[in-house]
Amino acid sequence: MAHFATEWHIWSVMSSSIEDLSEETGLETTGGARAPLTIERFSQILEALYEVALDPGHWVACLEKIRREFAGNYSSLIVRPGNTEDLGLIVSASGDYRVLSPHNRYIAMSPFTGLPPDKVVTIQDLLSESDWRASAYYRDWCAPHQVFHVLAADIVTQDGSTYGFRVTRSEEAPAFSAEDVALARRLVPHLKRALNLHLSIHQDRRLNSLYGHAMAQLMVGVVVLDQNGLVIESNPAATGILAMNDGLRIAGQQLEATYVNDNRKLQRLVREALAHPQSSKVALTEAMSVSRPSGQLSWGVVVQAISPDQWTEGKRRPSVAVFVRDTEGKAHPPVKLAQQLFQLTPAETALAIELANGLSLEEAAEALGIRRNTARAHLRSIFSKTGVRRQTELVRIFLNSVAWLGSKD
Repeated sequence: MAHFATEWHIWSVMSSSIEDLSEETGLETTGGARAPLTIERFSQILEALYEVALDPGHWVACLEKIRREFAGNYSSLIVRPGNTEDLGLIVSASGDYRVLSPHNRYIAMSPFTGLPPDKVVTIQDLLSESDWRASAYYRDWCAPHQVFHVLAADIVTQDGSTYGFRVTRSEEAPAFSAEDVALARRLVPHLKRALNLHLSIHQDRRLNSLYGHAMAQLMVGVVVLDQNGLVIESNPAATGILAMNDGLRIAGQQLEATYVNDNRKLQRLVREALAHPQSSKVALTEAMSVSRPSGQLSWGVVVQAISPDQWTEGKRRPSVAVFVRDTEGKAHPPVKLAQQLFQLTPAETALAIELANGLSLEEAAEALGIRRNTARAHLRSIFSKTGVRRQTELVRIFLNSVAWLGSKD
């Protein structure tokens, strides 16, 4: 569902006069008018905008550049429009003043609510001066904060959200001119691109985090190698496995197996994956087991080529993924999720988890500090609720359930 922007700035401090603003910005003004825009100044604003796409922490600096260019006393972005539960978020800039405004009781009064998407307007386009002065929004909120002239646009992004862009001036300053509106119209598409870029990057990061979390919960380690076979990164599960130094390790930025024969095969699989990226006709995915000096069950290892990125030629780029699975390690799914999935009691869930981790009924009873007869009673109840008849079936459905993907309690 699309979000609709609502006007609710907190305009706290003002530039004292247009002369002060001119001195502050370094822009020569004539009767308060903005100096003609130069390519250099416009480029600086665009540079600030696209920095915001990568790091939203730059919004205040970006808004400050825009405020100065428009010779305004405030420049603001409505980041989160707000609803009955969340009143939203405004980022504002005014000279040395920076504010993130989380609340404002004048939301419903704004005449800028529901603007046509991407259209630049001024307050004069919406209300006559007498109506503007008579409005409760101006009288109770804007006037006390020396806000009179307002330039506004609502920007709709690719996900259907609406962000509000606002620049203001005091009553002593000139109204926004046709040149100001024209500049705003030139900026709005770039604001939109910056917001869309940020949304896309943020979404990719969130998805990567989600996938990484799921892999870690399933005890699957992932080590990513570059085009030279050197380690770029590893997920938490892989980091834990490598820290054991029990059959696999990183030496000289390379992933190595402890035993010579295992390492020879691992390095061969990596070389072959590098020689056959997924975009080629012969995509490579190979598997092997890696012995562990501890004597525990071998690591299960899968080596898979990653499609090359044509835009990162000559740079370190992900080229090979090595997946490592601990076939013996124990894990503990969130008890609450397991209870919800199988309608078990806390005691039954605890027993089922121990059984899924490979313990016998007697061993599980001892680990949980309960009597064997109690454990047997729990097991009968578990069989009844899950519809299975044998302990092996219970372990199978438990290990295959989605409970293991949830966050731990």
